[in-house]
Order: sequence, then structure tokens, then C-alpha cells
Amino acid sequence: MPMIWLFWKPAVERRQTRFLQQDEPPKMTPNEQTTIATHRQMISDLVTTARAAQSVLALSSHAMRTAALTQAAAQIRAHKNSILAHNQTDLERGATNGLSAAFIDRLTLTESRIEAMAAGLEDIVALEDPLGRELARWQRPNGLDIARVSTPLGVIGVIYESRPNVTSDAAGLCLKAGNAVVLRGGSEAFHSNHAIADALHKAMESEGVPPAALT
Repeated sequence: MPMIWLFWKPAVERRQTRFLQQDEPPKMTPNEQTTIATHRQMISDLVTTARAAQSVLALSSHAMRTAALTQAAAQIRAHKNSILAHNQTDLERGATNGLSAAFIDRLTLTESRIEAMAAGLEDIVALEDPLGRELARWQRPNGLDIARVSTPLGVIGVIYESRPNVTSDAAGLCLKAGNAVVLRGGSEAFHSNHAIADALHKAMESEGVPPAALT
């Protein structure tokens, strides 16, 4: 199962946090300090861009989001060969690095698995619009009428292991609900994830959805 967070801390920064929690001064080299600053700026830039795209996505119609998801499924199928080629690059690198057979299996994409990704996006299309739904209504003693209505969360961060199919699943669910998403997949699936994201970006752009809503 993917882990849902609102931000990602690089390993060096997590180590710094442990030092601070122990009331010990962090002992970092200048290179480590530079790495932390670079990561912070990178994440800040990603989230700022995603937030701007989400402000547009939040106002989009259900028809626009549905069209983008339908087109996303078509693009996944259309770019099947490219996705498989990029996945093969990850598999070869994984074999060189001595990944286990079980890990390689999770990382592997086939024509049937790519078709399952596209079908999964079409399943999301079939779901009801989660936005604008009245979840509760009540009236205060003074006559004030109050309603709770569903709205997008905003920008969602998803950290997940090297299962490339999660890239399309997470993107599809977030797009359906009007949320931007920042994805952090396992490095072992780097090329596969980028190939899938490229196909999704083409679909979003073709339907007027800001591609920056998926990073």
C-alpha cells in the first residue's frame, strides 16, 4: 500500500531531525548542508507549482476531469511500447544491482499489466463526482442554515515503492477529486514512472487540465 504524506524529507534531513530530538547539535558537512537546502528548495518549488495548478483544477468541471481520465487511459495504451522499453531499462538496472526475484516481479510491467493500468483509470472515470456533494446539513437555533460540502484537499504527496502501476492509480484518483499530486516512487522504477507520467501529462494537456497538477 502506498504511504500518503504531505511532504518528503531526504535522508540527511531525517538524520538532522533525530539529532535535534536528542538535543544534540547536528554534525553535518558543508556538502550535507547544501544537499538539505537544495532538497528543501526543490520540494518548495514543486509544491508551489502544483498548488497553482490545483487552484485551476479545483474549479474544473466533472466533464473535464472525466475527459482527461478517459484520454489518460488511451494514452497509456498508445504509449505501451515506450513504457515497456523504459521498464526494461529499470529491470536491467535492477538485475545488475542484485534485486530479489520478488522485487523484480513487482517492478515488471507487461502488456497485460499496462492494460490493467488503463482499465483502472476507466474504472475511476465510472465513479461519481466526489466534489460538490452535500455531506451533511443542519440548522442552528438562530435559524442559520449550515451545509457541509465536499471539496478538494489541495496538494497530496504520495510516497510508494517500486510498483509503476501506482503512478497511474494515484494520479487518476487525485485528478478525479480535483487534487494535485506530487509523486515519489521508488528509484528502482525511475524510468518506468517517468514514461507513465509523460503519457498522463499528454492526456491532461489535451483536455485543458494543467499538467503541473501531476509531478
